Amino acid sequence: MDVNIMPLLPTVQVLLTALVVVVRDLFIEEHQPKGYLAFISLLGIGLAVAEILGLWGGQEGAFDDSIILDNFALYFSLIFLLAASLTILSSIHYLRQTGIHEGEFYALILFATVGMMLMAAANDLLVFFLGLETMSIAVYVLTGMWRASERSSEAAMKYFLMGAFATGFLLYGIALIYGATGSTNLNLIADFLVEQPSDWPVYLIGGGFLLLVGFAFKVGAVPFHFWVPDVYEGAPTPVSGFMAVAVKAAAFAAWARILLHKLSPLDTDWVFPLWLIAIGTMTLGNLLAVTQSSVKRMLAYSSIAHAGYLLIAIVVGEEWGGLPLLFYVSIYACMTVGAFAVLTCVAEGDDAHENYRDFAGLGFKRPFLGLAMSLFMLSLAGFPP
Repeated sequence: MDVNIMPLLPTVQVLLTALVVVVRDLFIEEHQPKGYLAFISLLGIGLAVAEILGLWGGQEGAFDDSIILDNFALYFSLIFLLAASLTILSSIHYLRQTGIHEGEFYALILFATVGMMLMAAANDLLVFFLGLETMSIAVYVLTGMWRASERSSEAAMKYFLMGAFATGFLLYGIALIYGATGSTNLNLIADFLVEQPSDWPVYLIGGGFLLLVGFAFKVGAVPFHFWVPDVYEGAPTPVSGFMAVAVKAAAFAAWARILLHKLSPLDTDWVFPLWLIAIGTMTLGNLLAVTQSSVKRMLAYSSIAHAGYLLIAIVVGEEWGGLPLLFYVSIYACMTVGAFAVLTCVAEGDDAHENYRDFAGLGFKRPFLGLAMSLFMLSLAGFPP
């Protein structure tokens, strides 16, 4: 077995940083300032970015190509690290206001990022599942970290139950695909599909369908979107932004690698259902967004609509959808994290300050925040840039 660890270097860097934050946090008294834990986290992220830039342009595999570090994985890893760093920066003051434990928060953000980076580089369904669970468990805990808020606890429970439900679909789909092809490695599965272009077992199609359902749950696509507004509204605001960007991007990274690159022979079976999901997601997400009085719920429904736009890149295939998917995710990440960062500043740790009326006169009272929010909203609506 090839045990080359070079493709895992940026991921290991983030993991080690998370462990350093956890260990260092153990030796800090409750009354002592913990702001430098954010600095340690950002420093580790910066080192990981430097390692990614050093690996750019190559393609290396590890563990019998179960992990592939190509430009696709590196690009998404940069997006995850950007989202993590912006979330940490926007949450420093917020954590002190709400009493959320800083060391645990930063470490969990980093652990979730490790899972996302594994998902983007996964060339094996089991590695993808390992990354997914690493990310999901960390985000479940992040969602319920505001112990003083009942909404946060409720959101964490809903997210955990819905996430476990989606995980069941994914795991059963992986099992069916393994039973049909004899492997979980995407290269070997792709070879099987090419060698037997018309003689596919029924449970192979069923496994692919269950994968679609599981992915649709994870990205909040219609009709599997019902958990998104409540979870985003109840979670701590920086965590909501992190989920809207990084968690969604990780799911699309895995979705694109599996469907666009490896299982493209199955496109005749999954394209039409995806078209229907994309149309429903775009339409319902936008219609429900304009009826909300809470900015947080509006952004939650907006993230549902944007999942529909991203689905179009999956549907049209690798030739037409690959680069647009990467570009769209990049812009969406910056604008959405920025919008949630402004909401974090306006709400100031108070659930009650998340409605449109709390933004009245923001341009006069806090011009920079007003200008920034206008830019983010216009960009999310599709206006240049």
